[in-house]
Formats: sequence, C-alpha cells, structure tokens
Amino acid sequence: MKLRAPAKVNLSLRILGKRADGFHNLESLVTPISLADEISVATSIGQGVRVHCDDPAVPQDDSNLAAIAARQFHSHTGIRFDARIGIRKRIPSGAGLGGGSSDAAAVLVALDSIFETHLGPDGLEKIAANIGSDVPFFIRRVPAWMRGRGEEIAPTDFSQKISLLLLKPPFAVATPWAYKRWSESIELPGVDYGVQRWADLEFVNDLERPAFEKYTLLPVMKAWLRSQPECRVALMSGSGSTMFAVCASRSAARAVSVRAIEHFGSSIWTAVCDAPG
Repeated sequence: MKLRAPAKVNLSLRILGKRADGFHNLESLVTPISLADEISVATSIGQGVRVHCDDPAVPQDDSNLAAIAARQFHSHTGIRFDARIGIRKRIPSGAGLGGGSSDAAAVLVALDSIFETHLGPDGLEKIAANIGSDVPFFIRRVPAWMRGRGEEIAPTDFSQKISLLLLKPPFAVATPWAYKRWSESIELPGVDYGVQRWADLEFVNDLERPAFEKYTLLPVMKAWLRSQPECRVALMSGSGSTMFAVCASRSAARAVSVRAIEHFGSSIWTAVCDAPG
C-alpha cells in the first residue's frame, strides 16, 4: 500500500505548563500542508519490521517512528506480520514539520486498511498517542486544535486556503531540548515574539524563545520574512528550525523564496506549499 504523509505547521503554539508525567500541556492550532513524504507498506507472514529510507540521515532501525508504529499496531491488535516500510523523504528532519510523526501515522492508517481492523480515527489516535505527541494529529490530516500533550485532537476549519513559504537553515533543533529549555529561556532584546494576526487567525509560538536564544539566525530569518511586502505573517513552526511565512499567493511565495536564497545563501532549504482552506 502506498500513501502520502503530509507535513504540518503550527500556526499557534502555547505551552501551558509542565505535567507530572514530564510532558508539557499545550494548546496548538495545527494544519497539514501539501508538502509530503511518500510511504509504502508491504506485509507478509512473519514477525519483523524493516525500514528503508532514501535519506541516509533518517534512522532505519527500530528507533524509526514508522517501525515503532508497526510494533504498536501489533501490540494493540495481536496480529502477527512482517512489515517492509519504504520512506521517500520530502520533509526535512529536525525541522518542526512533523515528518517522522506523519510517517508513523501513515503506517498505522495503512496497516488498519491492509488488515481490515476498522479501528477508525479514534482507535488509531489511541495507538498513535503511545508513539509521540504529534502522531495523533496526522491520523485525520485536517486542521485541528491539539491539546493535552498532543493527544487531544479537535478538528476545525479555516475560512480560506493559505499559501506558505517554508525556509529551513542547514541545522536542526531537537524537540526534547526545546521543551526542556522553555521554562528557563529568555526573550532576546529587539526580537518581536508577539501575537500576529491575519484573516481570523492568530499566530504565536512559545518555543521561539528557547530556539531563538540558542540559534540566533532564526530571529534574523523571521525579521527578514516579516519585512517582505508579500508576507502577511512569519513564524517558527513547532520547535524549529523551519520558519514559515503566510504569503499573498503561491507566486508571491516563490518570489520571496528566490530572494531568500539570494539573501541567506544556497544552503537554505525552501518549499512553497499550501494549507487547506
């Protein structure tokens, strides 16, 4: 079975405090975007999981979230199978775009279909919550509010389609580090962390504070994006390191992408994509 595993951006991300279990309570408005990995899942008689990815930077052992998803499906259903998972990466790693989590969710959806277990979104989200905080969101693949540590999903609608430009510098930000550092991080002088508004949406990200404190190129990129006339909003997605801008149109986003590479250099990764409206 083959299917797409979309990336996401956090249009807003508020951290409400640390939980007794070590995770953080959050409230985040998240949307899938048109950028996606391509996942293939093949099963046969046996009991094992093998992962192959065309990106050598992605782990291809039991630590890969896609492999963990297959094992969690087995634990939940009791079905024994041998799984071969192929991942064609389009979503960069360590980018705050949820690529690994989306791959894992795609494996759950595929296995539910292959074995006709009819778990449905609610059942799959319960399995997904055991894999990672972002994984439940990718089961339904619709704009949603994420609450709790990410396992509480409330689908929502947007009033219009959103054209996005993504910019990622040549480094990653570790999500566990960003959350751990959040409570002790400080705001940098001259950097605007405030709420931005566009259409009927609010954009803010509490994880900008720790990320900007350590990776000082990120606030520079945000300020540059906000200075471009085609950009309505600019923000970091998730724990970073991707910055995204809401643009007037896809053609406007492409124009800013060209200028961004000229300004920051060819090591910057860029993508133009859409969020559903």
